[in-house]
Amino acid sequence: MSDTEWHIDEPSSGIRLDKFLADAARLGSRGRAMSALERGKIYLNDVEAGVADAGRRLVAGDVVRAWLDRPGSSRRHPRTGIVDDLDIVHEDDEVVVVNKAAGILTVPLERRPDALSVLALIENRFRSHGRTRVFPVHRIDRNTSGLVVFAKHASAQRTLKEQFKRREPERVYWAVVYGTPDPREGTWRDVLVWDEKALIQKETHPRDPRGQEALSRYTVLETFTRASLIEVTLHTGRRNQIRIQARLRGHTLVGEDRYVYGPGSLRPIEFGRQALHARRLTIRHPRDGRVIEFDAPLPADFLELLTRLRRRG
Repeated sequence: MSDTEWHIDEPSSGIRLDKFLADAARLGSRGRAMSALERGKIYLNDVEAGVADAGRRLVAGDVVRAWLDRPGSSRRHPRTGIVDDLDIVHEDDEVVVVNKAAGILTVPLERRPDALSVLALIENRFRSHGRTRVFPVHRIDRNTSGLVVFAKHASAQRTLKEQFKRREPERVYWAVVYGTPDPREGTWRDVLVWDEKALIQKETHPRDPRGQEALSRYTVLETFTRASLIEVTLHTGRRNQIRIQARLRGHTLVGEDRYVYGPGSLRPIEFGRQALHARRLTIRHPRDGRVIEFDAPLPADFLELLTRLRRRG
């Protein structure tokens, strides 16, 4: 959706502009709505609406337009060329949840100091509001898209990290893999060790003192001629866990360039990254413990991949 228009009818009359935009049928969250308003992507009756207009009550006959790819409304990183257009799914006084685009690091790496990271983008955005630090809670791989959590205070970070250590958050991913896992739902349980030289996970013996348990639950959602769409729920959060566990069973992720199973006898399915998306995340709020759930819709490249696979049967 790049340019969409909505005409306000009587049932929608009286609703705030930001709430109207945040509806699941429109932009999907208040964070996305506020980001669009901040970037000058929203028009009300052909007049640009900004953050100051977020609380404006709509009336019947109003026309709301979202021009999401408006030229100049996004910022491009000078080195990587990646557009700085943070998709903030949720923000409050304690927590920031971002739908990370593929190709961006979650946090900076020492070996890649110039690479773009979500942490740097958030801190840059908040700097204008007098906040200089944001605290990462967990990470997802650079070429994995989807939900990632940051804390605004060190105490909130500690509370959230403890939740992840106790394996309390629900972390659900969607992936496209070669072949079809059999059975169509089940559990992947492995013992993995991180190779510091090769920077990859490896399977190891259960009695290896360096080994760490990796546990995932998977379900096949849809099958194609050569691949399947699967849902994977993490019970542990090892680095590259889904990628290595799928590879160990002969179901390499489409687009995978690191955990590749064998030489392969078929022409690969073209995709510019590993087909992995952090789709859903449930945590307890660090302030009051209430359960909060977030959902990140599939990005355009992932949807295009599924469309191609469905056309091929």
